Amino acid sequence: MSPRLRAGVMAAIAVLLADQASKLWLLFSFDIAGRGAVRVTSFFDLVLAWNTGISYGWFQTGSASGHALLLGFKVIAVVVLAIWMARAQTRVVTVALGLIIGGAIGNAVDRLAYGAVVDFAHFHVKFGEKDLSWYVFNLADTAIVVGVAALLYDSVFGEPAVKAP
Repeated sequence: MSPRLRAGVMAAIAVLLADQASKLWLLFSFDIAGRGAVRVTSFFDLVLAWNTGISYGWFQTGSASGHALLLGFKVIAVVVLAIWMARAQTRVVTVALGLIIGGAIGNAVDRLAYGAVVDFAHFHVKFGEKDLSWYVFNLADTAIVVGVAALLYDSVFGEPAVKAP
């Protein structure tokens, strides 16, 4: 395995482990379900949200066939991303894809174990009388967003792809 591919695989494993460890700790040691929302700072709370859909709660489903469809889509996406990662020519792209793969697998583990994805991070801010609130998310979601941002960065500022003659 090349050092570049190893970096992508290690990124995926690190995200998967950190994501699952944070969720297990919050669910079973911290008992976030029993505590309810916990204010950490004036702009950040820990709060348990079960997401039966995909990103931002889209396509919510409670049915077994809906869960199977979402898992099937995730498996296909991970396989396609893994093939892309194996063929990637730069470390940035390889690690970015590793972050996305690790996040996707982390959320898939939740769906298999609990029937929904465990979300817990909630950022919010108050401007006068107006409350601005972001979606509740987890470490896997963060890794996916960072991975996509790195792919966008590489597509704009990275080396142009060279086509074989």
